Amino acid sequence: MGIGDWGLGIGDWGLGIWPNPQSPIPNPQSPIPNPQSPIPNPQLFIYLLINLIKIDFILENLLFIIIIYKIIKITQKMKHKYIFFLILSIIFQKSFLKITKYTNPVLEKDAPDPSIIRGDNGYYYLYSTGENIYKSLDLIDWEFVAKVFKGVPRPSFLDVNSYWAPCITKQNNRYVLYFALSVWDGIDTAGIGVAYSDSPEGPFKIVGDDGKLFNSKEVGVRNSIDPYFIQEGGKKYIIWGSFYGIWCIELTEDGLKVKDFDSKFQLAGTYFEAAYIYKRMNYYYLFASIGSCCEGDNSKYQTVVGRSTHFRGPYTSKDGGSMLNNKFNVLLSGNTRFVGPGHNSRIVEDKDEKTWMLYHAYIRGKSDIGRTVCMDEVKWKEDGWPYFEGDGPSSDEQTGPYIL
Repeated sequence: MGIGDWGLGIGDWGLGIWPNPQSPIPNPQSPIPNPQSPIPNPQLFIYLLINLIKIDFILENLLFIIIIYKIIKITQKMKHKYIFFLILSIIFQKSFLKITKYTNPVLEKDAPDPSIIRGDNGYYYLYSTGENIYKSLDLIDWEFVAKVFKGVPRPSFLDVNSYWAPCITKQNNRYVLYFALSVWDGIDTAGIGVAYSDSPEGPFKIVGDDGKLFNSKEVGVRNSIDPYFIQEGGKKYIIWGSFYGIWCIELTEDGLKVKDFDSKFQLAGTYFEAAYIYKRMNYYYLFASIGSCCEGDNSKYQTVVGRSTHFRGPYTSKDGGSMLNNKFNVLLSGNTRFVGPGHNSRIVEDKDEKTWMLYHAYIRGKSDIGRTVCMDEVKWKEDGWPYFEGDGPSSDEQTGPYIL
């Protein structure tokens, strides 16, 4: 049958999913819905359905559509069918398509340096400085899960308790978490550690006896914090650094050790920290943060970017200046609502192929809350450069990501 006579194809509307000998596709003889339809106004329902449900959603959710079909058959004698199908359409939109509205911040707690990953259960998990783990189905409504090292030994390769700037990954069917240990202004008392877990909710077991990947002295880079993991060309790398250069080094196949300390190479100069590389079409984009991160309303943190046609660089600004020479394009700056937007997460692509970035920022006048988590869409110009509407965190209501 076609939608016109309320079977499971869309025969009479030229959008057939299953063949129907009685409703050929397309069917020029049947331009209107079947008059025997139990729906009093099929055109209205189809309009709502087509506008609220995308074809990829239909293909991914055929079982649910069959259930809806059964409900239709059961309720065809209802007196108020218009109301029923309007409610049904709203349910599709709000519950199954997960298209939601939001206003920044999406997490109004102190959760700086966010790193996110989507688990096999459909939840997104956010890890922040302070060892906290949060989860969300839509990147908007977050709930606390646990501490990273709850009930298990903490890393001890440095005699400090400060856990900063985590980076969550999934490798070899387990979750691998990189993180920094340091103290404020401890440029020579810094290092990067690694831990793993079978679950994104932890707890995470440190590698070896102390959890060390490397420290500043071993790798020869002062202030070795802010790790970011990336795979490129079948190899695994860690990118790191904070105002003493942005560096990269290859890891072993399991991602738990440095392959060769002499293999490190520099990506950017001494203005930057919190680096992240995103591959889009023919370019690698190096996102980073500059300025003072943590001074409340006086913070000068900004998110910047450069790009390259090669993973190893050189990364340049729009006018061709090298990031090795501290040239860049500014993406996000503070505004009347937020201060110090930076240290972004990896970019998330939704079902509409829109790209989204989470990052931290102070709420102006409420810096006592700490660095909250904001989210905005990363847009792309025709020349391939990314930008944000307004060049700063959004402060009015936004339409959120399209997530299934």
